[in-house]
Amino acid sequence: MATLAGDGRAVVHYDQLGCGRSTHLPDAPADFWDVGLFVEELRTVVDALGIADRFHLLGQSWGGMLAPEVVLADPSGVASLTICDSPASMELWLQAANRLRQELPDDVQAALTRHEQAGTTDTPEYAAAMQVFYDRHVCRVVPNPPEVSASFEQIEAEPTVYHTMNGPSEFHVIGSLREWSVVDRLDRIDVPTLVVAGAYDEAQPEVWAPYVERIAGARSHVFPESSHMPHVEEPEAFVDVVGSFLREHDAGAAR
Repeated sequence: MATLAGDGRAVVHYDQLGCGRSTHLPDAPADFWDVGLFVEELRTVVDALGIADRFHLLGQSWGGMLAPEVVLADPSGVASLTICDSPASMELWLQAANRLRQELPDDVQAALTRHEQAGTTDTPEYAAAMQVFYDRHVCRVVPNPPEVSASFEQIEAEPTVYHTMNGPSEFHVIGSLREWSVVDRLDRIDVPTLVVAGAYDEAQPEVWAPYVERIAGARSHVFPESSHMPHVEEPEAFVDVVGSFLREHDAGAAR
């Protein structure tokens, strides 16, 4: 994402609470981690940086679920919204994930189901089976680039937020986001919006279609060689598509 700075803009990539160099709270109660917390955090960040008057908002995966929530809570200052590889509801996400799971080899499907039913998703066998799905639908650059590996290593080392809100894997969602949906509120968004995804993405077209269908004027782009991380899998094309959209809506935006 930092490559978007190539045309002179500032790119702010912050560590959310519970991640990276931000404060970790492994003992916080489960209900502490909710969408409202992260909406407030983002507004705190842009206020502290002095860019709240005008900024582009881009979210990838969970970030693309959070970004429309930020706009719905308070659209002030948002010059544009870019949603990358993100569902409009977890119901849609799980429907697509289950369909993609059925395309995995039989032994892989069996291992995933066996461990999920037994509650043993922390075993090496489950991790190996999970990786088959990830190599197809999360990041098709194998071995994963260092920044991608580092992200997964961080989740493994300190899984509090991911496990509490999502669950043990991308497709076994049993956390607090299990019932999340923004579908019925999307017609209230009135900022320029771009939706992107990969052709092999776990975020299949039906997962992100409501953004395009319900946000007035929203546009979409699918990267033909990518799965869930086009910014890693097709970085030049990603920067070209997203960068062009940002430049189109730069007028008056902080750079």
